[in-house]
Amino acid sequence: MNRQSLNRTLIDDTKRLMVIVVASIIMAVNLKSFVHAGGLFPGGFNGLTLLIQRIADQFFGIKLTFSAINLLLNAIPAVISYKFIGKRFTILSCIMIALTGFLTDIIPIGPITQDVLLICIFGGMINGFAISLCLFAHATSGGTDFIAVALSEKLNVDAWNYILAGNALMLVIAGVLFGWDKALYSIIFQFASTQVVQLLNLRYKRHTLFIISDKAEAIYEAIRSCTQHGATMFQGIGLYQHETRKMIYSVVSSDEVKEVLKTVRAVDANAFINVVKTDQLSGRFHKRPND
Repeated sequence: MNRQSLNRTLIDDTKRLMVIVVASIIMAVNLKSFVHAGGLFPGGFNGLTLLIQRIADQFFGIKLTFSAINLLLNAIPAVISYKFIGKRFTILSCIMIALTGFLTDIIPIGPITQDVLLICIFGGMINGFAISLCLFAHATSGGTDFIAVALSEKLNVDAWNYILAGNALMLVIAGVLFGWDKALYSIIFQFASTQVVQLLNLRYKRHTLFIISDKAEAIYEAIRSCTQHGATMFQGIGLYQHETRKMIYSVVSSDEVKEVLKTVRAVDANAFINVVKTDQLSGRFHKRPND
């Protein structure tokens, strides 16, 4: 690796670390304000940590710190992530986990509101935003997020709704032990969080591009250069003027669409572009590495 590449990598890692720090602060504040005020279980390993904390406190009189439980629960998923997803991805995720736990234990912030419905909606949205920041920095908040990313990487599926379904057992236990109102409100919280993640996280979504241009080969090279995705060229007849036309067909990740459109316009300002949301894709598709 040359000096320029090393500097660029260092800058990228610094930016990712800064985003992780911001995400951990947001998540810790959300846990200490909205989540604690509503007595909710936010899902994933954070929710499981809170459940264990409350069980130990209420039934055994033992005070356990959030950070200790959370780090212990994330140990095995972190090892799996380190092996199968990526080293820097896992290290940054572990920083997120450790910093969130530490801040949750020491931040003195109290409840912002006592309205449980407001807590569910806005707390869930804030939680989803913090998770999305982690994903934007190519990291996770740990636990089930490790699993979601692994499923998305290996099986090419949007796993967040499956994670929402997987939290059902934890909510059943919480409902039996601490009341069904808290468990049912927690579902609203988790749903709001999941919807924000799905809205903001575009990495695992796809869009299909249909581009008609006289500069098809140059456009293909531009797409390949900025995304590493391939393309297929079709030839046809433009029925309006009955002239030969070339059309490029390509599929890219949703977070790459703006960059691709900008690149295409730089090659051919008169290109006709149709962007279509792709719900399902089968076959080889280049996925950018998390590291």
